[in-house]
Amino acid sequence: MATYVIGDIQGCFDSLLRLLDQIKFDSHRDTLWFTGDLVNRGPKSLEVLRFIKNLKNTQIVLGNHDLYLLAIVYTDVNCNSENNLQAIVNAPDKEELCTWLRNRSLLHHDSSLGYTLVHAGFPPQWNLNKAMECAKEVEIVLRSEQYKDFLKNMYGNEPSQWNDSLVGWERLRFITNCLTRIRFCDIKGNLELTTKGINITSDNYFPWFKLPNRCSKDLNILFGHWAALQGRTNEPNVYALDTGCVWGRCLTAMRLEDKVRINIKCDD
Repeated sequence: MATYVIGDIQGCFDSLLRLLDQIKFDSHRDTLWFTGDLVNRGPKSLEVLRFIKNLKNTQIVLGNHDLYLLAIVYTDVNCNSENNLQAIVNAPDKEELCTWLRNRSLLHHDSSLGYTLVHAGFPPQWNLNKAMECAKEVEIVLRSEQYKDFLKNMYGNEPSQWNDSLVGWERLRFITNCLTRIRFCDIKGNLELTTKGINITSDNYFPWFKLPNRCSKDLNILFGHWAALQGRTNEPNVYALDTGCVWGRCLTAMRLEDKVRINIKCDD
């Protein structure tokens, strides 16, 4: 019996199957956690969704690409052909799959294992309780009759800083940006959401997990989203799992019981 956390798949279905074979995954005994971004860019997003939806013993957090799919299906956001999502848009089980997807979490915490799973990260002001409360706010709206309105209003880089007094779409947008998009921020928690690599031109911004004053320093955090890190943070309790499978690199699983990583080269 083991718990494995798997990094961003992004439609690389064949690689996922090879990774599960490599770890000798037993669906009756083992548990799988996924860092989000199940879909987009890779060739078989539809197959990934159908497969993971039918698995038992899973924990899944939503990533920005998963939310992008929902925006395509439920709003007027265009489906770019390069993102390979048209098969889902045309699928007979589209509604079933997307209803299942929007009922996933944005954060998962397991107190017995001592790990917290998120797609992107936290601003420095959030401890575990605040992060869980904020994630729940977005989850409630996504699972309500307001989900289409949320998807129409979730895009944008403002507000850039957390404040407990934020309300409405601005509050939900900031929460969503942290949990699904954050990479860099300054010591006051101002988000910088445009840089995707590991280097940033401003001396005032740092990777979110490098901020010395962050309130989540006591957590063991598992996250994806940032393929440029290549799985390395140099922080003892922050684990990057997106190793760039969709970019031709690797898909990674980490066994939580002993922190052993298993990588397979992408073949999609």
